[in-house]
Amino acid sequence: MPPPSPPDAAAPVGALGDPTYSSPARGRIVIFSASMGAGHDGAADELGRRLAADGFAVERNDFLDVLPGRLGPLLAGAYHQLLTRAPTGYQRIYGATEHTRGPGPVVRALLRSAETRTLRALPAQAAAVVSTYPGASQVLGRLRRRGLLTVPVVTYLTDFSVHGLWIAAGVDMHLAAHPIPAAQATAQGAARVRVCGPVAGACFRPPAAGQRQAARLRFGLDGGTLPLALLVAGSWGVGDVARAAADIRDSGVAVPVVVCGRNESLAERLRRQGMDHVHCWIDDMPGLMHACDVLVQNAGGLTSLEAFAAGLPVASYRCIPGHGQTNAAALEEAGLAVWIRERAGLRGTLTELIDGPLGRAQRERGLSLFAAEHGPADAVAAMADHDALPRRIQPHRRRGRMRVPAAAVAVAVTALLAVCAPLAEAYNDSPADFPTLSHFLDGDRP
Repeated sequence: MPPPSPPDAAAPVGALGDPTYSSPARGRIVIFSASMGAGHDGAADELGRRLAADGFAVERNDFLDVLPGRLGPLLAGAYHQLLTRAPTGYQRIYGATEHTRGPGPVVRALLRSAETRTLRALPAQAAAVVSTYPGASQVLGRLRRRGLLTVPVVTYLTDFSVHGLWIAAGVDMHLAAHPIPAAQATAQGAARVRVCGPVAGACFRPPAAGQRQAARLRFGLDGGTLPLALLVAGSWGVGDVARAAADIRDSGVAVPVVVCGRNESLAERLRRQGMDHVHCWIDDMPGLMHACDVLVQNAGGLTSLEAFAAGLPVASYRCIPGHGQTNAAALEEAGLAVWIRERAGLRGTLTELIDGPLGRAQRERGLSLFAAEHGPADAVAAMADHDALPRRIQPHRRRGRMRVPAAAVAVAVTALLAVCAPLAEAYNDSPADFPTLSHFLDGDRP
């Protein structure tokens, strides 16, 4: 039974507070995530579960809910539209801002508008705050620098590649799943980067004897003789999924088993195109992984980490722009997932992954990620217990600065997001104009 909410006048507002886990035997930890797909939330869920098992009370907040007005859903919707309707434009925006330190002026104004509500979401008894979303890290880091937040802030990097927005001055520690994202975070200026391994649910493990056949019977996948390739595209089902499924089928090496997330229209389209094994949202993803022989993904997110824990070899193929491609490059550099860049390489690579030395090597490396004695929850717990707490960051003197009313920020950001997708679409018509736009949004002078 969850403990009662703290008797604090600055309690979470509206939908900010998710159910609290465990009892506050060791203190209270607040986790900020964001419902931008499922990766940030999935990492927060598993961190929360582990911390609760260690005796902490854990409170969850969706950072999109602390943004003023309806900007949270608008931001998520604009991001989704960019990925689905203007992928080339999104790639240009992502690439232009990937290595910049700190957000540009418009984004800074948006994030500052969330500071008051973020503070209101923090109970007085909080021992530490964790972020699994870069926007939340920026706000929490600024509050820490200003002395308004006196408990440690930890950012858990959910991606294998690190965009500059992940790194926020004032954050006490950055946790990375592997030395490659840790090195990228350090190069971006992150403070106190620690490699602690990924998070994946305990239900993700290699199948025991008989589990594969049982899983295939359960999902109706036991009728064929070819291996099964599990094709995933995140909770939104974005990317060139239909072509990827057709390529796998036409390779003759494996039968595609496609998971479309919450994209029901994609699932219907694939069924009309003759795909035999198409699913929408799957609750039993560990079981479906047990049934399959290889995972093919396009974003490099949480599902890839879960596949590593399940002992499933992973390939990146027809990756979505931005983080999909940078994650694919980082995973390949780590030797964890081969990136198939051309259709011609699909057949041979899948064969090697399913029953060859490449697949065996990737399985071994993937499982080794979870062999560390101390994981990310242990690092957070140490900070919350003050075992590794640095000196308190003193408030800095504020320089004269124009205060931007929240309503003005809302109007400005709404306008920005409303035109973001059309501008991205327009990139194909006038690519020379895009670098200037990207630099402006990032705060650089042309």
